[in-house]
Amino acid sequence: MNHIFEVIDKTGRKIRLTKKQWNHISTKHPIMSSYLREIEETINNPDKIVLHERGNLFDYYKYYKHKEGKFKFLKTVIKYLNGDGFILSAYFVAYIN
Repeated sequence: MNHIFEVIDKTGRKIRLTKKQWNHISTKHPIMSSYLREIEETINNPDKIVLHERGNLFDYYKYYKHKEGKFKFLKTVIKYLNGDGFILSAYFVAYIN
């Protein structure tokens, strides 16, 4: 299996987190290595989905009020290819763009 998890989002599309992308996320954003469950939760039940500023990408956001600091929105960047979604990145931000 080449992915960490696969879920169906609230729009009915399949989204995967591959091992390669998890390595990218946890290396580029080391704090995220403790938030795998929250990434999956953000895909399953986002507070908001917005078109990303670049290309055929979408940003899924979920607010985590108990997270310390001002960066409480988990932003998960999704790319769709042939109807399936792939997580490209995930990190916390202060607000929804």
